[in-house]
Amino acid sequence: MSDLDKGKVLYFKFIRPETKTPGGLLVQSVLTSYYKNNYLKNQHYDDPYNINTSPHEAIVCLDYFQSMYTQMLCGLYNRHEVLRIGAAFASGLLRAIRFLQVHFTDLCHDINTGTLSSIITNLGIRTCMSKIMRPDPELAEFIVHACKDDNWEGIIKRIWPNTKYLDVIVTGSMAQHIPTLDYYSGGLHKVSNRYISSECFFGPNLNPMCAPLEVSYTILPNTSFFEFIPLDNAANQIVDLADVEVGKEYEIVVTTQAGLYRYKVGDVLYVTGFHNSTPQLRFIRRKNVLLSIDMDKTDEFELQNAVESASTLLKPFNTRVVDYTSYADTKTIPGHYVIYWELLTNDTSSGLDHEVLGQCALAIEQALNSVYRQIRADDRSIGALEIRVVKKGTFEKLMDYAISRGASIDQYKVPRCVNVMPIVKLLDSNVVMAQFSPSMPHWSP
Repeated sequence: MSDLDKGKVLYFKFIRPETKTPGGLLVQSVLTSYYKNNYLKNQHYDDPYNINTSPHEAIVCLDYFQSMYTQMLCGLYNRHEVLRIGAAFASGLLRAIRFLQVHFTDLCHDINTGTLSSIITNLGIRTCMSKIMRPDPELAEFIVHACKDDNWEGIIKRIWPNTKYLDVIVTGSMAQHIPTLDYYSGGLHKVSNRYISSECFFGPNLNPMCAPLEVSYTILPNTSFFEFIPLDNAANQIVDLADVEVGKEYEIVVTTQAGLYRYKVGDVLYVTGFHNSTPQLRFIRRKNVLLSIDMDKTDEFELQNAVESASTLLKPFNTRVVDYTSYADTKTIPGHYVIYWELLTNDTSSGLDHEVLGQCALAIEQALNSVYRQIRADDRSIGALEIRVVKKGTFEKLMDYAISRGASIDQYKVPRCVNVMPIVKLLDSNVVMAQFSPSMPHWSP
């Protein structure tokens, strides 16, 4: 893609507080370490392809609200210069869009007057923003006009008209955010550039313009020592990097330069091919993310496919699933699956009724594996699946809770299965509608 060095990047970056071990060693997330590095600070000036609209002072501010407010404000000031927009994960970018929905009035007041809100108290931010802020009533009026309507379809392209693509990870569990990103961006291309974790860097996507569901990452064998456990191998036999087979799934194991020895990352990868002698891998799911009541076992990948299948029933109502999680409720007899949905509705005049929600619950059951359907329909040791619709913003509250417990903002992912009671109570306290599957899923011996 040409001319990416002719503009700027609006990439939302955040750090988390550092801690120390009992022995005095510094502990920080990988992204915190990277963002606080002087290389990133100098990159604003040295690399024409990565000139970020956000000042470094905003990125390294520990107060999430002040950091997000400042980064969004700078992004709005540079609306015509922004060529790509992103965050570490798709969920992070959607959180930024939600922030704009809630705070655009305050942001536009600052732009109109050229003064930074008094709610921003960080001295470093206030100092650097004093050199950036300027009165721009025309820009403020434009943004208010764009944001005041309920219809936010294509809002990214309307506010940042020169955006060429979204720089976000949309593989694995992030794939369920693709329809929502398409809605807000008007179908902008989504680029998943790299496969990286707290343990090490795995490799780049050598075909960044491919469709999101076709993304494969090429392993760089010099970053760590990689081994693989075949999923279909009960003996847990270890396979070397060069010996993986195309078309098979593996759990990846790393031995890193920092000292991790044969560490199971917990990712399940599918081998799509080879680049020279190094394998190209597609991220499938996290290992052992399960719902289970009886003998049934439902993993993250299967649940995501089931939710996507059921969500097609929402299209006639101009409604989509923004986010979801699940819970194995064993307090009832028999126990049953609970799926929490947060919905985005474009047309408030045609709301969902309980019948439609019940059909969605049944569609999820129909899409689950035969073991689940047998236990549900024949043994009847699993109760009817239940969908609970939660208020708008509930999954932001879930993220806030995780952050308050020490999670990294940039690395946070919505848990697809919850079993911690404070989280379950948080979700249940925001339920606005609930419905059970009205009948048994189909199963035949």
